[in-house]
Amino acid sequence: MDLPIVDIAPFIDGDEAAKRRVGRAFGDAFETTGFAVVVGHGVPESLAAATYDAMKRYFEQSLETKLADKAPEKTKGRGYLPMGVESVAKTLNGETPTDLCEALVFNAPHRECRTAKPNIWPAEPPELSGLVKDWCGEILTLTDRLTRLSAIALDLPENHFDPVFEDPALTLRFVHYPDQPEPPAPGQLRYGAHHDYGGLTILRQDQAPGGLEVADKDGVWHEAGVLPGSFVINVGDLLARWTNDRWKSTLHRVSNPERTLTGSTARLSMVAFTAPNEQAEVACLPSCCGEGNPPRYGPVKAGEYIWSKIAASHDISTAA
Repeated sequence: MDLPIVDIAPFIDGDEAAKRRVGRAFGDAFETTGFAVVVGHGVPESLAAATYDAMKRYFEQSLETKLADKAPEKTKGRGYLPMGVESVAKTLNGETPTDLCEALVFNAPHRECRTAKPNIWPAEPPELSGLVKDWCGEILTLTDRLTRLSAIALDLPENHFDPVFEDPALTLRFVHYPDQPEPPAPGQLRYGAHHDYGGLTILRQDQAPGGLEVADKDGVWHEAGVLPGSFVINVGDLLARWTNDRWKSTLHRVSNPERTLTGSTARLSMVAFTAPNEQAEVACLPSCCGEGNPPRYGPVKAGEYIWSKIAASHDISTAA
């Protein structure tokens, strides 16, 4: 699938007319496919590469070592998540096989002083914690840019979302999809078919086989190609609800590599899930409803809505 490519550099550095042009392209992408490939974003490639390399070294450690970074509570909100504890397709289809991935999860470090459950920082590799904090800073800057761009795309003042994104909910998730020496169980995928839960998802993917697939309006799956140096951005359920389904939260999954391939098929994705602060009330935006197009959903608290989705995807029986 050829996802729309949006260069946001003119939004960052351009005049009002340039911002409007980028806003139209950004909004068109989410009204049609629910996905956009963003370039010109300003995130340093050197930091992306260094963070990626440190995460690869982390996941190469033994399972015993990684389990020391697992959160004591039954959650997937922080720390190391081993294989077998998560099935995102359960949010749609009930009981499904667990996903073939492991992950390391952080909340935005600037939020640690306001949460009872601080991040778990691995000891190895030693540079990992500093890189994650630097990466988080860049993603927060990108989130701010995309939030202001979203407002323009939705025919709102550029600062419309500022109050609820002053302290945004941001989760960084580094996902490792190991090689698959044994065939998957029937219906088992690296990451099952699902919709994201929150606002915009920001994905940095590599070019290993067995990657992101997006369903079209007829339910046919298409591989999303990789454009080096870009981010794939997609709409989550909360944002679709906010826009009265003007923006689409599109079904997607991570496929298994072909069994005939030789060599390593391990894959590493760096994902950021964005959302307004947990206490923000999400109700239909004024530019997304009107006469003949009433609000389709009632107001919800952002945090409560997202955590209900997370709980549905987590295999509590194996998470102890």
